[in-house]
Amino acid sequence: MNTPVLSIVIPAFNEAAYLPRYLPTVNKSLQQWEETSGERGEIIVVDNASSDDTARIAASLGARVIHETARNVGQVRNTGAEAARGQCLFFIDADVAIPAEAVTTVMHKLTSGWHVGGAIPPLYTPKRLGARLLCRYWDAYRRRHRGAQGVDQFCTTAAFHALGGYRTDWFMSEDVEFFARLRQYGDLTHQPVVLIDELRVRPSTRRYDQWPTWRMVWWQNPVTARLRPHSAAFWRHWYQSTVR
Repeated sequence: MNTPVLSIVIPAFNEAAYLPRYLPTVNKSLQQWEETSGERGEIIVVDNASSDDTARIAASLGARVIHETARNVGQVRNTGAEAARGQCLFFIDADVAIPAEAVTTVMHKLTSGWHVGGAIPPLYTPKRLGARLLCRYWDAYRRRHRGAQGVDQFCTTAAFHALGGYRTDWFMSEDVEFFARLRQYGDLTHQPVVLIDELRVRPSTRRYDQWPTWRMVWWQNPVTARLRPHSAAFWRHWYQSTVR
């Protein structure tokens, strides 16, 4: 069997209820690229000490399951990357639906030699107006700063290792920090990151819909997001449970 060219890494903590809804979109997109390219990819779900059936369900949906006990999402992504066999890495959160064209488009960008990595912008559709306005603010903020959050990010495996992966001493904004370094690396090597604006991934809005808008505004703004990223206690609400 051919060695995978692409490794899709999905961190997952207690995602048994969400994987059946979102992982099939990743499977479909990967299959479409495999059929047209003749290449092969792999999906790695990193079970982050889940207490539910996350590992079993991920395996039943065709993913290769590995385990990471440290409750730190940067470490979880790094563990997935260490197990990856592909020349390209595509990090996707467990509650994100991707379009069928996503993998094909990402691989075209990465294998062209023009880009070292990038992201597909997210489209959030929360129920409340305040939450929708907050999402629009973040969309504008990221565009202005050429940034991207960790709902999906991709890069060459060589670039990932050159940068040392995600910071494991950060418990929040580690995805933004990694993408900033990836952007600088791309500019330095004349392979700039790319935001694939013609596509959108669709993350779940569970946190926006269940938390009060004021709480989301407090925790999701550029000032708070930079506060004490090294503190597991400060960001414990983000890790202690998966919002349903």
